[in-house]
Amino acid sequence: MNIYVGNLPYNATEDELRQAFEAFGQVSSVKIIMDRDTGRSKGFGFVEMPTASEGSQAIGSLNGSPMNGRPLRVNEAQPRPDAGRRPMRRP
Repeated sequence: MNIYVGNLPYNATEDELRQAFEAFGQVSSVKIIMDRDTGRSKGFGFVEMPTASEGSQAIGSLNGSPMNGRPLRVNEAQPRPDAGRRPMRRP
């Protein structure tokens, strides 16, 4: 299950996020999204858990829970919509 984690503190680390989710089961991967230009966190990330039941339990328990003073927004990640890319028009 791919899980979206929003409202992350900008100083949160992937290890901290992994530890929070490992309380509910196995974690396959953790990725905090970083700004390309500044190298700082964008305040959200993704956690992959192989078992849907463990992922659902983590979502239910961690959504709204505080991390470094900020309430996390945790839910199942949705597929990224097409960014409106259009084919190039040729004259």
